[in-house]
Amino acid sequence: MPEMRLLIIEDDREAASYLSKAFREAGHVADLAHDGLDGYAMAREGDYDVLVVDRMLPKLDGLSLIRSLREQEVGTPVLILSALGQVDDRVKGLRAGGDDYLPKPYAFSELLARSEVLARRRGSASAGAEPTAYRVGDLELDRLSHRVTRAGQEIVLQPREFRLLEYLMRHAGQVVTRTMLLEHVWDYHFDPQTNVIDVHVSRLRAKIDKGFERAMIHTVRGAGYMVRAGGEA
Repeated sequence: MPEMRLLIIEDDREAASYLSKAFREAGHVADLAHDGLDGYAMAREGDYDVLVVDRMLPKLDGLSLIRSLREQEVGTPVLILSALGQVDDRVKGLRAGGDDYLPKPYAFSELLARSEVLARRRGSASAGAEPTAYRVGDLELDRLSHRVTRAGQEIVLQPREFRLLEYLMRHAGQVVTRTMLLEHVWDYHFDPQTNVIDVHVSRLRAKIDKGFERAMIHTVRGAGYMVRAGGEA
């Protein structure tokens, strides 16, 4: 992942310092603002890839900050952090103009992954339309024809399986978490506490990897799933 420039708007100075250090250790640059007004001014003036915004901020709350930025046509992707994690709270955050919503407490690895997804999405939008096809090793997916092949052999997938594979291939070589799959493949902004993902990944793996020497779909224990060429499942 290329270097990201982030703005962290968080009034908890200890938490903000931890996030800044963690992002730097991951190879990125992070600026800090500790209240909504400073954060708003910095977000308007700076060229950031992602804004990480706490919902509860002094002087100007996070949702008002985001609405004001959108009114000023600042389109920088926003990831909202909040202790308010109910579905209604997330919906309010997204409707205010947020691009993603991560309830506290959270794992930094997931925050990093979500930030990288937003930065890539912004980069893709700047560069033009999303690619119409993906290729990982000998596995190919064509979004226009909805055709999937491996080593030239066509693989028939159900619509949900196709969306799942497309999302995994779009993020090839990167860990995709269960939460990311729920939100982007199933359109759930909460965990329904079912094994729906495991079932679909198992079915997809049977179609994609069965009969081939090398596995493409990998389980990353305790983290999620990954598509990459080569290696064992």
